[in-house]
Amino acid sequence: MVDISAEKIDEVLSRGTVDVIQKEELKKKLMSGKQLKIKFGIDPSGADLHIGHMVVIKKLKEFQDMGHQIIFLFGNFTGQIGDPTGKMEARKAKTKEQLDKNARKYIDQVSILLDISKVEVRWNADWLEKLSLTDVVQLASCFTVAQMMERDMFQDRASKNLPISMHEFLYPLMQGYDSVALKADLELGGTDQTFNLLAGRTIQKAYNQVPQDILTVPILEGTDGVKKMGKSEDNYIAVDDNPKDMFGKVMRIPDELITKYFELATDVPLSEIDKIKKAISQGENPMTFKKRLGKEIVAIYHSKDDGEKVEQEFMNVFSQHQLPNDIKLIKLGTNEIKLINVIVNNGLASSNSEARRLLSQGAVKINGDKITDETITISSDKETVIQVGKRRFLKVIGS
Repeated sequence: MVDISAEKIDEVLSRGTVDVIQKEELKKKLMSGKQLKIKFGIDPSGADLHIGHMVVIKKLKEFQDMGHQIIFLFGNFTGQIGDPTGKMEARKAKTKEQLDKNARKYIDQVSILLDISKVEVRWNADWLEKLSLTDVVQLASCFTVAQMMERDMFQDRASKNLPISMHEFLYPLMQGYDSVALKADLELGGTDQTFNLLAGRTIQKAYNQVPQDILTVPILEGTDGVKKMGKSEDNYIAVDDNPKDMFGKVMRIPDELITKYFELATDVPLSEIDKIKKAISQGENPMTFKKRLGKEIVAIYHSKDDGEKVEQEFMNVFSQHQLPNDIKLIKLGTNEIKLINVIVNNGLASSNSEARRLLSQGAVKINGDKITDETITISSDKETVIQVGKRRFLKVIGS
């Protein structure tokens, strides 16, 4: 085990955390030098991770660096059932084959932060499939229906007369039994998993085990600054985004989220983040710090050199009005073509109606001049640079 100071432990338990249940007990365990079994359960319902998912992975890395045993528990049994969601319907279940495929990609992506060679990977079908009906009834006896209905998402659905399936009550019981099977000392998860994490404590007690401690991390808002980061909301920064796209998406986050992203998504010391917070409150331009944030995030998922390059290109394009290095070049097949057709045919807008809307909003420029006339045509006899929004460019050159 690595010799860890009390100050370091305090930082790990405070930075980017919401709740630490049995915090003082957990601190004693961490100070004792004992290697803890730290469980993180995932139903790999999706394969593409974003930096919101990585908030808890970064916290797992801190514990791994302290010498503790990280256990990735993939729900190849529970994932076929589906965890109750905060949405007004039950989550759709996946097949074992889908879950296995997603889990393998998941491991590839989290290996950016974690030393996977030291991570213990487990699958909960190994024990949940072996439970008899008697075992399931015994497990169900650990909770009452009233306790299950305390969960906010069930109350929301009940208030709207929306269905709650019986299998959804079983899900937290099975997640709790996972902690029994693994003899977990600590379990990590997002705040949306608090009910399930607490179920693990209850069930471990029922099975005469020392109940696990719990650490929850915040939910990271997406680039819109409002909703939870997610692919369905189109407000996410993907782990496998290329450096340019990753940096560009960071530039879109609201100013009020800059310091939260620094705390949850980077390794910048808290003392520096406090200085950034103070500087912004005193009127310093938030863009200065947002550019650093983008560079720090790109450096984590790509390289420091990539972070430097995309920041410089951003400066060139948006501050010094230069063209991006990778601007797309096209040759017109005819002498003349409508601007709207060029925009749509080359992916700068998804449809003619969107292209017209962008034109009407003044979001389209030709050679640096704002264009609102949708009847304009582009000629093949001269070089033309088309810009749509802040980040989409196209150069039309003669054939």
